Amino acid sequence: MNYGISVLFRAIPLLMALFCFGYGAFVLGMGTDPARYVAGPVVMSLGMICIALFATAATIIRQIIHTYNTVAKYALPVLGYLAALLTFIYGWKYFSEAPTAGHFVAGHVICGVAFITACVATTATSSTRFTLIPANSDATGHDTPPQAFSAIQGNILIAVAALLALTAWIWTIWLLAKSDVHNAYYIAGHVMAGISCICTSLVALVATIVRQIRNSYSHPERKWWPAVVLAMGTLGILWGLLVTTEHNPAKSSIGYIMIGLGLVCYSISSKVILLAAIWRNTFKLANRIPLIPVFTALACLFLSAFLFEMAGMHEAYFVPARVLAGLGGICFTLFSIVSILESGTSKG
Repeated sequence: MNYGISVLFRAIPLLMALFCFGYGAFVLGMGTDPARYVAGPVVMSLGMICIALFATAATIIRQIIHTYNTVAKYALPVLGYLAALLTFIYGWKYFSEAPTAGHFVAGHVICGVAFITACVATTATSSTRFTLIPANSDATGHDTPPQAFSAIQGNILIAVAALLALTAWIWTIWLLAKSDVHNAYYIAGHVMAGISCICTSLVALVATIVRQIRNSYSHPERKWWPAVVLAMGTLGILWGLLVTTEHNPAKSSIGYIMIGLGLVCYSISSKVILLAAIWRNTFKLANRIPLIPVFTALACLFLSAFLFEMAGMHEAYFVPARVLAGLGGICFTLFSIVSILESGTSKG
């Protein structure tokens, strides 16, 4: 990877963050429609995921081009966790400041986005010793390199991601259990379910990175972790399709957001699949794997375009149309990350 390409791959997450912040602010500020007070803040919060993804990208790239230093080692993961903390505070404040259904839904979703951001920040932290992955992949033994994470450190990183995912699932169950109280619980609960699928997918990614760095990645794991992520993506999409069959558009429209969140899981799968495919193996199609997040980004944007048309017939599709555009930006950012991984692990 030359310096120019490294700048491009680091710029993509920042540009997508700028898109989410700018587009979200535009949606929020252009009118007084109550739906704008849901779509605007949620799309803006997606930009924080891009910031955490930038931290991951910069962490890996700096190691590849040999510009990694102590400041970057600590500052980049801290940036990701800070983005997650600010997002959670904003989400909590948002659903607490006004007793409206829109604020309730948006606030809970933004808190869920904070969980994803924290999981991505954990990915950045686990990637601080990324260069050990290609070195271990070329080895034949299973000895843990002295520079790798200790067993305790590795388990803590995986546990942090797992705890965030578990909290998201518990929050999901709590919201869905109250679905008969108000539609807001139903809507927030289903979106949180899709968010939980993403968090679970990121647990698989963190575990893959940590275990390859520690040289403890086993042959069965080459199937287990990709299967987990693909299962989460499939669950999100099928669950979303089921929700779209609801007769009430206020409920059925949320299914499209779940489909978009499932597509994000498929984007994450590209990273897990790539790391599994190249582990002590030569995979000739490794440079094609970055196409997965490109296709999912296009799927989100095409679906968003259709929902924009449907919003002209029913206002319930206003929010999903805007949110899917933001999710398309997340998928395209993941294209940058998996391309970096492919470059850093390529045996060509």
